[in-house]
Amino acid sequence: MKNKYLISGLALFAILSCKTPLNIAKVQTEKNISISQDLPEDQNFNTIIAPYKQELEGKMNTKISHTSVDLTKSGDDSNLGNLLADYTFEGADDWARKNGIPGGVDGAVINIGGIRTTIAAGDILTRQIYEVMPFENEVMIMKMKGSDMQGLFDYYLKTQKNNPVSHIVIETDHDKITTKLINGKPLDPTKTYYIATSDYLAFGGDNMDYFKKGEMIATGIKLRDLFLEKFIANPEVKVPTDRRLNFKNKKNKTDE
Repeated sequence: MKNKYLISGLALFAILSCKTPLNIAKVQTEKNISISQDLPEDQNFNTIIAPYKQELEGKMNTKISHTSVDLTKSGDDSNLGNLLADYTFEGADDWARKNGIPGGVDGAVINIGGIRTTIAAGDILTRQIYEVMPFENEVMIMKMKGSDMQGLFDYYLKTQKNNPVSHIVIETDHDKITTKLINGKPLDPTKTYYIATSDYLAFGGDNMDYFKKGEMIATGIKLRDLFLEKFIANPEVKVPTDRRLNFKNKKNKTDE
């Protein structure tokens, strides 16, 4: 079926922008133009964009790393989720130490829904990182009171969702939190924590409202750019194997 778009720009512009009484008699509407797949290609246009298209495709198909195993997003401790959470931690930690936070960041949280696909074993190409992270999300650092960080653990207890974390350990059993560690130490309500995350989550996305209690520090780092940088720096991916999320007696699966 042909898709038709009504082009009447002159009339619409006159109606919306005119500040004086509109004289309808003087308004001229443009001819309707039907746009469909049957229209012939503009060869001049194709010739102009061909070199740019070829260059872009070359960059997108460039090998940047390699993985010996499938990188997936399934399970409470998905290997791709944990890997990207670690990359988020490392990028934010490096930025923090260079920008007035001597101790760096204490942990990282990203959302599994923001990881849009998986990476099969073999060579990793640039385009695959764009497919994994197609959004323009930015790395944020949340300055949090220790007492407010309890909200993070309560969130995981309630949702038991496999949103990846780095340098954070959460274990639950039925309706109780049995372990809550940040950077290898028990949660300290009197301590100030710096947690790396995305701007989406920093604003309370995915119902992470506890982040709204913190102070937001923008890094200017795009998550996708950071992931590209990290894969390039690691020509052979080392998959994290440590346990971070452990929901014992889990009743409802919420993996994405």
